Amino acid sequence: MRVMALLPQHNLSAARAYALHYEELGVDGLKTSELSHDPFLPLAAVANGTKRVELATGIAIAFARSPMVVAMMANDLQSSSNGRFVLGLGSQVKGHNERRFSVPWSAPAPRMREYVASLRAIWRCWEKGEKLNFQGDHYQFDLMTPVFSPNPSGKSMVPVTLAAVGPAMIRLAAAIADGVRLHSFCTGKYMRDVLLPELEKGWKASGMARENFEVVGGGYVITGPDEETVAQQFEWVRERLAFYGSTRTYLPVWAAHGEQELGLKLHSMSKEGKWGEMAQQLSDDHVNLFVAAATHKDIVRCIRERYNGVSDTIYLNQIPGVDPKIPADLLQEIKNIPTAFKGFRNRFND
Repeated sequence: MRVMALLPQHNLSAARAYALHYEELGVDGLKTSELSHDPFLPLAAVANGTKRVELATGIAIAFARSPMVVAMMANDLQSSSNGRFVLGLGSQVKGHNERRFSVPWSAPAPRMREYVASLRAIWRCWEKGEKLNFQGDHYQFDLMTPVFSPNPSGKSMVPVTLAAVGPAMIRLAAAIADGVRLHSFCTGKYMRDVLLPELEKGWKASGMARENFEVVGGGYVITGPDEETVAQQFEWVRERLAFYGSTRTYLPVWAAHGEQELGLKLHSMSKEGKWGEMAQQLSDDHVNLFVAAATHKDIVRCIRERYNGVSDTIYLNQIPGVDPKIPADLLQEIKNIPTAFKGFRNRFND
């Protein structure tokens, strides 16, 4: 099993210090997200200071940026990191696209299909000298002169992984992407009963080899040296689940457990601005649906039970401000859990 750590994003100096610490500890990669800070800048800050770890956005919001802009940033990070960058993209929901980013909304799966295809067309233009002529319903690119073209890097094509919750985006990820980044608002039952069958259909239809497709995350890993540290993280997750669980797009996750009414109630409370009261609606049993939670002594068993057979990669430090203090020998024990993913293929060779 691969283990990723989350980089702090509020301060680039802090990001560099964390990156060096986690690389020395033995993690496989470092991840950023797009919440209150840009996801690309911290990875640029640590690309030259690290030597081994993967650097991944998990995720960057796609439709708020032109594919050309993203292609350029991803290409620069791939070159600067000596081929260690992975581009994680997500569509976000309609309200955030229209009201937070002020960009038009359309059906996300067809648009994301074009988005990824256009990225690869741009990268092939730069790396292989192919003429740029991408014509889609949402994106069109046919102008690229030498002065705007970066030199070939000699590196593999940047792997693209997609965030997904619903079946449509899961199927799309399996069909066109190099991996899927499962949302934290994801239970073990939903992963096995809903998402995994859709992935298997997509792999079969696209001819994707399972060993070249990475399944990342899903839910939360909560651990620490003592029960107090675990309990502190448990309460943070309760609040975050109440926030995510109020989103109507995520109702199918509640529905898988017969809790759709809870999701609707949380949504109504969010519309009324009752953010501070929403976490009280979630019992410990609700939270336990989404977590692998235990002290260091038992966390490997919990991770096996929660993720075995689905996820290839988990996150180490998901709770801001809480250090799970995982020692190197425990990290190695987690990494020894068998998974299907072996490595990304280089799509320049397709």
